[in-house]
This record gives sequence, C-alpha cells and structure tokens, in this order.
Amino acid sequence: MKQQPNPYAALAPQLAETRFSRIRYRAETESTNRDASALLGEPGSGGLTIVAGYQSAGAGRKGRAWLAPPESALLFTTILPEPLPSAALWLVPFWSACVVQSALAEFGIATCAQWPNDLLLDGRKLAGMLAVSRVAGDRAYVGCGIGINLARYPDAEREVSPPPAFCDDIRPPGAPELLAAILRRADAMLDAFERPAALLRLWEAGAELPGKPYRLLPEGASEPFEGRALRLETGGALRVERSDGSIVVVGLGDVRALR
Repeated sequence: MKQQPNPYAALAPQLAETRFSRIRYRAETESTNRDASALLGEPGSGGLTIVAGYQSAGAGRKGRAWLAPPESALLFTTILPEPLPSAALWLVPFWSACVVQSALAEFGIATCAQWPNDLLLDGRKLAGMLAVSRVAGDRAYVGCGIGINLARYPDAEREVSPPPAFCDDIRPPGAPELLAAILRRADAMLDAFERPAALLRLWEAGAELPGKPYRLLPEGASEPFEGRALRLETGGALRVERSDGSIVVVGLGDVRALR
C-alpha cells in the first residue's frame, strides 16, 4: 500500500517549544482512541497526538457512533505528557472543552460548551470529547479524544440527528492550522489540572452558566425533563433547577443532554 503523505508533518517545528510536538497521522484507522489506548503508559508515549483522516469505528459517549466522511473532520487523540492523579480523571472532558473552545475562538468561531462533553455552534454539535485512560494505582495515563466537524458534506442533515454544525459555516480553518492552535492551547493550559475550582469556573463561563436551559433524558426514562443549569459540581455532576423549581444534581452517567 502506498504511504499516505502526512499533512501534519510541517507542524513539528511550530510546536517544538510545547510538550505536544509529536504527531502521528493515519489516513484511516478504526479509532484514534483505540490506537492511543494501546500506548498509554508506554515509554515515550506522553505528548503524542494521533490524527486520522477517517475513522471506521469512531465513537462518542456510551459507544454512540461518530459519523464523518474522510477528511471532513479533525479527528485525533492526544496523550497527556504526564499521568494525572487518578482522582482527577473526571476533569479531563471539561479541560478538553476549554482548550478546544479557546482555540476555535482564535478563528472567530464562538461556541458554547454543553455538559458533559460537547461544544455547540448555534445550538448544533460542532465538537465532542471522549477521554481514554489506564489507571495504575493513584496515577492515570490519559488520552484526550477530540472530534471537530470541519467541512459540511452532502446529506449531513439527513444522516446525523440532530443535524451537526461545521466550522466552515463560519470560517473554514485548515485542519493542520486548527490542530496546531489546539495543541498550543493544551500546552498553555496543562497546569489547569492543579486548580480544579478555577477550571470548573472557566468551563461554566464557556457553557453560559448559570441559567442555560437544558433538556435532560434520564437513563431508562422515555421522557426528558427541562431545567436551567446552575453550576458544575466537583466530580462533574451538573446542578439543575427544574421547571417546577426543584433542584437536582445529575451525574455523568445518569442523564443524556438533548438538543
């Protein structure tokens, strides 16, 4: 098979001063998260980013499919340079959202974070985050899986429900250009894990909390309920004021946010 050129090869010099300068490109793979999972904790894997032009088995939370034709999305997993305390694993999707949201803003793409792991553009999903990890005692080796819709493709409105958003709805940044911005922001924000309260407040600001309306579908329920998100709790749960005025705290595995 002919070796595919690496469209990200030129980024290494641009990222040389960061902890995320190594990029491995695959034209097609099942999942960059699967690829990264096999490397977690291996010597030299920290700081590596695996990018795919196409994922044949890309997935989001709870195994939901991530659909993206070849080269229509930026699909990658970045392995953090150093392990985190295992107790801090719940912070990873919120940190990832803050990093990507900040990088997109550099291109004039203003997003709103949606609990627990998405970024929305005008109410439609633009990006999603899904972490993978390997826990060894009190340490966790982490890969941050990220997918960002770049270019609108035929039948996108029909194939994906609810319909997604795309960067080229606003401005079409090149995938290498956007990845470089994200990795620079990741390097600049890596110490945010040491200040979890400040990280939560940063995510809340990007999620337009307090007061953002949510429709939440509890696991096993047939009907969602509506409310206003008030704040993010330690551990990643969301405090919500229901439409009847009652307060509930919903955990990461308890409900699904609907759009």
